Amino acid sequence: MKFVLGKKLAMTQKFQDDGRVIPVTTVLVEPCYITQIKNKDNDGYRALQIGCGIKKKTNKALVGHLKELPQVRYLREFRLEDKDEIEYKKGQKITADIFTVGEKVKVAGQSKGKGFQGVVKRYGFAGAPKSHGTKDQLRHPGSIGATGPAHVFKGQKMPGRMGGQKVTIANLEIIEIDTEKNLIYIKGAIPGSRNSLIEIIGVGEMKIEDKPAKKEKEANKEEKPEKKTLEVKEKKEEKAKEEKIENKKEKSEKKEEPKENKGKETEEKK
Repeated sequence: MKFVLGKKLAMTQKFQDDGRVIPVTTVLVEPCYITQIKNKDNDGYRALQIGCGIKKKTNKALVGHLKELPQVRYLREFRLEDKDEIEYKKGQKITADIFTVGEKVKVAGQSKGKGFQGVVKRYGFAGAPKSHGTKDQLRHPGSIGATGPAHVFKGQKMPGRMGGQKVTIANLEIIEIDTEKNLIYIKGAIPGSRNSLIEIIGVGEMKIEDKPAKKEKEANKEEKPEKKTLEVKEKKEEKAKEEKIENKKEKSEKKEEPKENKGKETEEKK
C-alpha cells in the first residue's frame, strides 16, 4: 500500500498521442515526511503518520513530536497491511515518484460546503406536481412519516446542511507525473476546493528514500558551497590581522603618554 498527501490546484486537459482530450485535475505533491510509526506491540495496529506543508508557528507539543523534522502543517495517519514487510524509518521522505503513469488510485478529500439546502438539491427530490392547485409547495419535502408511530424515523431525508464531508472516489487513473514540479495529473474531477488537502492511495509497495529528513536550517548549511566557506575564513583572518595592528598602535601610544607627563611635572617643580 502506498499513499501521499497533496494539494488540489485546478482542472485542465491533456492531449494524448492519438488525439484524445482527457480532463484532468492537477495535484501538487509536496514532500511528505514520516513523523510516527505505529506497531502492534505499542499501539495495537500498524500505521504510518505522515506530514506535509510548512507551518511558521507551532505549539510546543508539536515541536516535541516533530524532533529533528520540518515543522509540517498537516498530519494524517494511514493503516498498513500485514503483508507490508518494508521497514520504515522516521524522517523518510515520500514524493510523487512512488506512483506510475496509468496506475489506478483512490482519492479522498473534503467536499465543498454548500450550506443549508432543501431536499430537491440535497437528495434530488422531484417536488410536487407543477399543475393547477399546487401554489407554493413545489419544492416542499411532503410527508415525513405515518401518524401511527408518533415520531420521525432516523435517517429520514429532510432539509439540512450539505457538503463539507470526506468523500472518496476510487479507480481514478494517473495520466501524467511531473517529477520536477512535483505535480500529478489525475483523470476526472476529485472532491474538494482549490488548495484543499487531498489523500492519494494506491496499491503496491511504497519505495521511498532511505535518507532521513533534516531540519531546514541544517539542510541549508550543508548545501552551501565550499567557496563561500573559504571566503568567510579569509575575511575573518583579515579582520583579525587588522585588530592586532590596531591593538599594537594603542599600546605604543599609551607608553608614550606617561613620558610626556613626567617631563611636564619636572618643569613645574623648577
